[in-house]
Amino acid sequence: MYLEHFGLQRQPFKITPDTSMFYPGNKRGAALQALKYAIMSGEGIIKVVGEVGAGKTMLCRMLEVELDDSVEVVYIANPSLSPENILHVIAFELKLAITSESSKLEVMQALQNYLLEKHADNKQVVVFVEEAQSMPIETLEEIRLLSNLETNDHKLLQMVLFGQPELDEKLRNPAIRQLKERITHNFYLDPFPANDVYEYLNFRMRAVGYKGPDLFSQRMANSIERKSSGLTRRINILADKALLAAFSDGGHNINKKHINLAAKDSDFGQSQHWHSALKILGSIAIILAAIWIGTLLPGLYSDKADALNLAAPGIKNTPTETNPPVDSKDTAATPVVSSASTAAVTTASSLQQQLEQTTAWLDSAADDSFTIQLILIDAWAKNEVNDYLQQASESLDMQKLFIYPASIQGRMVYSVLYNEYADRSEATQQLQQLAPWIRQNAPYLRTVKGIKADIRKTQQQNADTTDEATP
Repeated sequence: MYLEHFGLQRQPFKITPDTSMFYPGNKRGAALQALKYAIMSGEGIIKVVGEVGAGKTMLCRMLEVELDDSVEVVYIANPSLSPENILHVIAFELKLAITSESSKLEVMQALQNYLLEKHADNKQVVVFVEEAQSMPIETLEEIRLLSNLETNDHKLLQMVLFGQPELDEKLRNPAIRQLKERITHNFYLDPFPANDVYEYLNFRMRAVGYKGPDLFSQRMANSIERKSSGLTRRINILADKALLAAFSDGGHNINKKHINLAAKDSDFGQSQHWHSALKILGSIAIILAAIWIGTLLPGLYSDKADALNLAAPGIKNTPTETNPPVDSKDTAATPVVSSASTAAVTTASSLQQQLEQTTAWLDSAADDSFTIQLILIDAWAKNEVNDYLQQASESLDMQKLFIYPASIQGRMVYSVLYNEYADRSEATQQLQQLAPWIRQNAPYLRTVKGIKADIRKTQQQNADTTDEATP
């Protein structure tokens, strides 16, 4: 719509990866070269982690373009594969002579023979797995077993796992510690700082034929960086809508009004990530944020009705006749939210009740018992948290649904848990019986001891942050 207006040959900010407009700044070019080297060296498993929209798919596509013809790429876009299916999928992608009825042993033998032939011809096979954080633990373990295919001095199959920060959380599971040890290279895609956003925006414009002076000033780039949290997908969305807004005004300059309209239309700018908030607000914001996440509240094993309260800082837990304190002994007998009032419960109060319920549960839960981690949701996305809890209540017992705040590499999330089990087999059986829509998020088992350790670690990290920020 605005192409002719700005003298462009094609859209500069499409969100689908376009390798012809790969921006090598913010260490993306260096990461690409390092990934190529890691793959060609033929050792171990490689992991690439970045936030949603950080540019993992673009990097994956660039690798396919940049790798030599001697490297054959298998691309797995559907991570929700069972251990039984992952081998068949790889074999099908390599066009091996197997069928869906072939046994696992037959598929493995055919795969090994093919890889040995490739190795004899000085060629390699690499498997790219996108959204690896959603892959079931059992399938990840199967991938580790595939890494055992090797000669005396060379791995026959290379694997690159592309995932969100939840992948690191999943790899901390003791059940797949051997996989974690096989990962020889770790790459992290950081968000773009303001200077790189400026360079990126104008690089993209000139890549599609723009000839005039920089359309996006440093000031506008700073605004886009704040509203996008430096994530390339969001940057593209905001820039595209800002161009459309400027075109609608009949002008050729991008100004603050256009950026604000783009952010409002995209619902960006209200959910800044933790690191962006620290950059903007400084040390005062660090202290306030630390208070908000419960750093200054009582510890895990003390009398702490507010210890897990991240959802509603202004709501107090003072016992009243209509709001009695939650006690772990009678939690099961007292419904958290009655069916008649569910629709009227606000996001804050609903989440507040689940946090209090979790506090009571953890006080009495045995350290060696198990629970199921259903999902991790960003702490700022409270509406999303509430929507998930409400949907989960339709198939799960709300009295057994728990939630707690955790920090993953400085990113605050809510971990949603379900039930307590005395042994792993009982928990595994329940996990397999969860509704399909819940299993799509690749839930897995956690120990209560691990949950408590997470909470203590998060509280300590934020206590340290507060101490550093205090004059």
